[in-house]
Parts: sequence; C-alpha cells; structure tokens
Amino acid sequence: MASPGKKAFPLRIDPVLWEEIERLAAQELRSANAQVEFMLREGLAKRGRLPAAAASAAKKENRK
Repeated sequence: MASPGKKAFPLRIDPVLWEEIERLAAQELRSANAQVEFMLREGLAKRGRLPAAAASAAKKENRK
C-alpha cells in the first residue's frame, strides 16, 4: 500500500535493471521503492527540475 500523500502506479521495467536497483537499495539500506524515488529525485535535481523544498530534501538524503 502506498504511503499517504504519495502517488502509486505500476511500473514496467527490465528485470535486469530491477535487480540492479534492488542490489543498490540493499547496499544503501533502502527499499527498492525508496531507491527508485531517490534516483528520480537525484536525476531531476541534476537537471534543475526539482522544486526548492524537494531539492533541499534530496541534498539532505545525499549526505547520509
């Protein structure tokens, strides 16, 4: 079940790519879902497409 305030949607993804996301998530002590969200935020921040509040949250997450 999705966390309150978060959008839930199905995602079709290459199984090999998903395995790498799961592996990376385990190394960084995150769920695969949290890892996908982290990577999306990181990518948007690099492109300057993330709102200021979300960008500062992403920066805090990067420091961990």
